[in-house]
Amino acid sequence: MERRALFRTLALGTLVAPRIARAQPPRKVYRIGILSLRPTSESPSIKALLQGLGELGYVYGRDFVTEARGSEGRPDRFPDMVAELLGLRVDVILAAGPALPALKQATSTIPVIMAATLDPVRQGFVQSLAHPGTNFTGFSLQSPDTTGKRLQLLKELVPGAVPVAVLWDQRSIVEWQAAEAAAQERGWKLLSLEIRNAGEIENAFKAATGARAGTLLVFAAGILFPNARRVAELATKSRLPAMYELREYVEAGGLIAYGPDIDDIWRRAATYVDKILKGAKPADLPVEQPTKFDLIINLKTAKALGLTIPPSLLLRADEVIQ
Repeated sequence: MERRALFRTLALGTLVAPRIARAQPPRKVYRIGILSLRPTSESPSIKALLQGLGELGYVYGRDFVTEARGSEGRPDRFPDMVAELLGLRVDVILAAGPALPALKQATSTIPVIMAATLDPVRQGFVQSLAHPGTNFTGFSLQSPDTTGKRLQLLKELVPGAVPVAVLWDQRSIVEWQAAEAAAQERGWKLLSLEIRNAGEIENAFKAATGARAGTLLVFAAGILFPNARRVAELATKSRLPAMYELREYVEAGGLIAYGPDIDDIWRRAATYVDKILKGAKPADLPVEQPTKFDLIINLKTAKALGLTIPPSLLLRADEVIQ
């Protein structure tokens, strides 16, 4: 009797189990929006983000999918791309610095992770680094804080009283102001080369050589980054040893760069994605600063310039491109 009752119970369980399984809600697949300057197929930063998510246990397709958009070096395309991502109802957006103004204008609700911007407090994206208080969080380059260091490295590279030409546009005005302050404190002379569009880049170099500038400092933001190769080529052609903020310029033929590892920032940004998808509010997540800075030197470019890199700089370099 007991055996027959047991069989009936097991049979009933077999019939009910599939119904219980079918009744379980489907697993949510999160949609992550991504805005970058480069074409998405060529972006090592996006690959670094996916690596970071994988390290946290996320599986593409099972836990999340990405909606990645690359402006191909044209920041003016970001407003349309932002509108497209909002229409797709993404859960979170991770964006390069030049895309942030368009996001700020378009949404105050969708979480935005800054994949590094110059100074998010002064730019109005967050109220403070410790307490963002908005739908923005992520990483700050705090570029003005390292501008003086770049000038110092330039002076080690080419000592003397020759003027330092500074190539910049309005998106990097906080860096230009920091450069002015650092130069005034040290008694160095700067030559301002402000540009308003890419068509003015070549004339800026003519102005630098005409003023007999001895070196060049290039900021990464805005117009210049999408034109990194052109800027590097013009610097070599103009015989101007140039210091850059990001390694991409050196990879494109520039001489020397000192700045944060952007791909490392994108990999670390995965932790923000994780927290936000688990319910954290961007307003409560402190903005972080880079922890890894690289000094990269291109010896091929140095040879083309007829420049000998001081051994003290070579010893401190994190990477030397032959």
